[in-house]
Amino acid sequence: MRSVTLRRRTASVSSETLTLVAVLALAAVLLFAGMGLRSPWPPDEPRFAYLAHEMLSTGQWLFPARGGELYPDKPPLFMWAIATGLKVTGNLNIAMLLPSAIASLITLAAVFDIGRRLWDGAVGRNAALLLLFTPQFLIQAKFAQIDALLTCWTTLACYGLLRHFLCGPAWRWYFAAWFFMGLGIITKGVGFLPIFLLPLLGACHYATSHGKNTWTRRTWLGPLVLLAAVALWLGPMLWQVARHPAPELIAYRDNILFRQTGERYTNPWGHIKPWYYLWLNVIPALWAPGSLLLLTGFRTVIQRSMLDRRILVLFIWVIAVVTFFSFSPGKRGVYVLPALPIFCLALSAVWRVHPPSLAGRTALRLLVGGVTVLAGIAATLALTYHPVLMRQLQVLAQPEQTATWVAVIAASTCAVLVGCQWFTRRVSPWIAYGATVTILVLVQSLAVNPLLEPLRTPASLMQSAVARVNGGELAIIDSKEHYLLFSPIPLVHFGYFSSDATQYRNAWQWINEREGRYVMAPERGEIECFDPALAQAVGYAHRQNWVLYSRESAQPRCATPEVLRRFRSVRGPYGKSRQRSLSD
Repeated sequence: MRSVTLRRRTASVSSETLTLVAVLALAAVLLFAGMGLRSPWPPDEPRFAYLAHEMLSTGQWLFPARGGELYPDKPPLFMWAIATGLKVTGNLNIAMLLPSAIASLITLAAVFDIGRRLWDGAVGRNAALLLLFTPQFLIQAKFAQIDALLTCWTTLACYGLLRHFLCGPAWRWYFAAWFFMGLGIITKGVGFLPIFLLPLLGACHYATSHGKNTWTRRTWLGPLVLLAAVALWLGPMLWQVARHPAPELIAYRDNILFRQTGERYTNPWGHIKPWYYLWLNVIPALWAPGSLLLLTGFRTVIQRSMLDRRILVLFIWVIAVVTFFSFSPGKRGVYVLPALPIFCLALSAVWRVHPPSLAGRTALRLLVGGVTVLAGIAATLALTYHPVLMRQLQVLAQPEQTATWVAVIAASTCAVLVGCQWFTRRVSPWIAYGATVTILVLVQSLAVNPLLEPLRTPASLMQSAVARVNGGELAIIDSKEHYLLFSPIPLVHFGYFSSDATQYRNAWQWINEREGRYVMAPERGEIECFDPALAQAVGYAHRQNWVLYSRESAQPRCATPEVLRRFRSVRGPYGKSRQRSLSD
């Protein structure tokens, strides 16, 4: 009897392992599809890509800088990951996306495994697949933004705590959870979110038989592991500032430790949204289809949570995380991404006993049908050269030809989606939904992204500006990282945090110091220190017309800037390669 039981367990583990491999293989196809076919796109990708490029160019890894100016908004771990990928691959298009893709695969594996350990393999599989096909997860997994890596650390920390307190004791995983929280903190500052699980797991420990020998004196050593992880970056940074107390390093230290943490939460200066923004504007759409199935089966979710305290703990933690971010006036949709894996896990545990209702399955079918209709509408707009679409394509050399390609892609996608719905009409709506998402991701990655590349980068603008300079020096007003990335020559700028007046006054001083200097700026009616009537048009990029000021266009007099600021960037990686091709 014992040998039969052992064989059954071995077969079950082997089956679950194969299922995990299949899920990760599917995820890898979706996440790595199209990698390398596009360059960094605004608003966030060029920033992190350029920071990583400048790290490798200057050898300064401890204090990230963009264009020579220190970047104090985020700790450097994510930039380190991109820079390491760039060092290994030599291709920034690939290196910028590797951290998010790899982190997302690890997140899926952790969700699968903890679902298997807490309940069974079906829960782990369903949770991982639901997470994979959730829009917010897929979007962040395929973009060079910091949140996918933060979500990975958060999920691993939750995994360690759940494995110790609900499946344990497992002290190695308990201390690993605190270490992952520390890595989360030096990724984006809010890596401590899994701490909210501790009081919930404590209550679960005293209410049930779970948690035997999991709460001991060793438990209090966990925060020390967190501090040790944070010290991997914080210690050398503070030591360098103390050793070289330059004003810019002191400002970097104070900004990243205080202004970007507590002050940004309590008194933010951007992304101001109402308290309900995350609950009503983000989660219903970006957490679909899980959010739809939660609403259609809300009573079942409540009943099952009352019967299984593990599910209740997970849902309460998700609510706590979303509430935490809701209290801050400043909000972005990506803030709640770290809670999404646990939400998918809890919802899949409910389905273990109560599958989605008829209303839920109908909502899933309607969602798939709605996506197909949108593809048809996009094809119609492109075929008719609708003004809404043509306004977006007007900056291209051949907008009508691009519109034709858009029509072909959208019409083909619509036809494939219609066929997919026909062949899956008699099977589970989950298969239809998964197939639809797979088709959309592959089309976006392999066809749409390369088509959008000229619209999302300032490559032609920077080539035009450098050609006008004709071997001289170029400065830029209102600089953003994507202009630095695509410049064939190093650029001078006057500070990301400087006012327009300060930038123009610094630019006036700079341009009058030497011949052969030019200033590139967005076209504006009234500016300081330069005559707009003498400006030369350069081109259009990112919803702005750009002009070039020479020394002759500088006014005879200009006020002295309150702060003298001047920075010089390293040559952009894309501009460098394009410059070689032009000279050849």
